[in-house]
Parts: sequence; C-alpha cells; structure tokens
Amino acid sequence: MEYGYQRIVSKLFDQVDSEIRELLMKEGFGIITEINIKSTFKEKLNIDYNRFKILGACNPILAEKALNLQSEVAMLMPCNLVFWENIDSSVTISVINAEKQLNVTKNRDLIILGQDVDRMLRNAVDAL
Repeated sequence: MEYGYQRIVSKLFDQVDSEIRELLMKEGFGIITEINIKSTFKEKLNIDYNRFKILGACNPILAEKALNLQSEVAMLMPCNLVFWENIDSSVTISVINAEKQLNVTKNRDLIILGQDVDRMLRNAVDAL
C-alpha cells in the first residue's frame, strides 16, 4: 500500500482502540472524529460487519501551521487512522501517508510538514 502505513498486531480490538488513543496523545494528536463502521453499517444497511473504526486524528500545532501555509489544505484534514479486527482476532491498523497526501498541494513547506506528521503517526502505530 503506497498511500499509508500498516501493521498487524496480535492484540484485542478494544485494547488497540484504547492504546492507540493514548499513543496518539503522546505524539500530540487528539481524536476529533470517530466512525464506528460496524454500528453504522448495522444501523444504515442492516448488515453485520466486522469491528472496524476510523479515527480522525489532529495535532493542533501542526494543523495551525498547515492552515497558515494554505487554507485549502483543510480539505485534507484530519489524518485518518483506521483499524479492524481480523478473522484470527488480530487487528490491522493503518494510517495515511501525510507526505504523499500533502504532495498534491505542490507546496514544499506542507510536504515537509507531512513528513513530520508521518513520523509521529508511525511512532504511535509502532508503539503498539
């Protein structure tokens, strides 16, 4: 996968959910959006789906820098982190590659900022 960073961990889904939130906070991110795919699909489509969450993570300091460089960059925010439960009860966790995402802006300063975001997001995922 070229547009993100992914790991599979041998931890329970609820444990990953709790731990990744703490690890993101240590890297300066907060969760500003959350989508529970399982419950949404059940409610809207009446289908059972595996446990799957999308978290929108934001580092306010970096977000402010990015918005000061280019207001339109808000369309690419927040940074999405997704995780789902696999059949064997392991959990796959993926984060967006912010550098590649910000490359579409053609703004060198934003691309460099994306490199910092990538490092911080990967630190959180790798700490799982």
